[in-house]
Amino acid sequence: MNVRHGVAMATLGMIAGTASAQSSVTLYGVADVGIEYLSNVPSANGGASQVRMASGNMSTSRWGIRGVEDLGGGLKAIFDLESGISVDTGAQNNRTRLFDRTSIVGLSSKYGTVTLGRQTTPLYDTAIQLDPMGFAPRYSLYKSDDVLAGRADNSIKYRGTFNGLTASGLYSFSRTGGGEVPGNYTVDRNLGISLAYEVSSFAIGAVYDEYQGSTLATAERKDRRMLVGASYAFGPAKAFIGYRWYNGNVGAMPTDRSDLYWAGLRYSVTPALKLTGAAYYTNMRNSGADPIMFVASADYAFSKRTDVYMNAGYALNRGNSQLGMNGFNAPSGSPTNVVPGKDQTGLVVGVRHKF
Repeated sequence: MNVRHGVAMATLGMIAGTASAQSSVTLYGVADVGIEYLSNVPSANGGASQVRMASGNMSTSRWGIRGVEDLGGGLKAIFDLESGISVDTGAQNNRTRLFDRTSIVGLSSKYGTVTLGRQTTPLYDTAIQLDPMGFAPRYSLYKSDDVLAGRADNSIKYRGTFNGLTASGLYSFSRTGGGEVPGNYTVDRNLGISLAYEVSSFAIGAVYDEYQGSTLATAERKDRRMLVGASYAFGPAKAFIGYRWYNGNVGAMPTDRSDLYWAGLRYSVTPALKLTGAAYYTNMRNSGADPIMFVASADYAFSKRTDVYMNAGYALNRGNSQLGMNGFNAPSGSPTNVVPGKDQTGLVVGVRHKF
């Protein structure tokens, strides 16, 4: 046995020993990749169409390890370590973080769950339930809000469900790693709180999120969001409606203000085939640049773990707005997603496997 094989066997032995000491340890993940067409993509000659392979269209491609230990009396210890990957290249989504999506440990009981580390915010948890497209990485509500804080570093979070009512709260001492400054308790702080209620075929949720600048110079600036939405299932269909209010000046002065409205319908043609249609309208209060995104999706499941999909979208950019199927252009620098003021058509066909 050479040294490399010896190290590999020792590592496997350590993992097996760890697994046997837990109630359960699970390796899981999602591999999602497709071929995408986009129009009016910025190029050296202004705008051009593009065909590319894209990872993470319906779900972010990822792998993770989660575990649960039964401590007795209904109390459990939990952990979750999750990393985003690009199936088209095999690269990590974030080259400076191994577990860029989730890195938590906590305790769970019938009174709720408390977790510490890097994790999703109540804003993200609520939006994913109220978006017809399931808050997919592209062609969804997620891309209609260009600076939504979906995850927070250095955070403590509570989540509990009681008779259909779910309450959640999060506090981050340093959302992006720029906080925890001696003598200053506002730099990079993030606060979120949500309530959701589900009974029979009806669900409603509301959330408030606030975070502050990540430097001493911007610590007193705040980005604030409130989101409310509902869904109603009737027969094979499920309808969605929602609203998001935004007021913030962390990224720019003067204060940015916008209202985002959305509505959609998901229809199960058969247990395997689902069709979805959605529209997302953004009212930029500081300007007349008010884009609208229309999305249509078809998803066919071969099994509980494997499906194929086709998503089509059209971003209508009015008043020189800059929304593409993959999000807004950055507020500074050269545009990357769509030629400013130009509409964009997108189409992606792909396959997703969960393990």
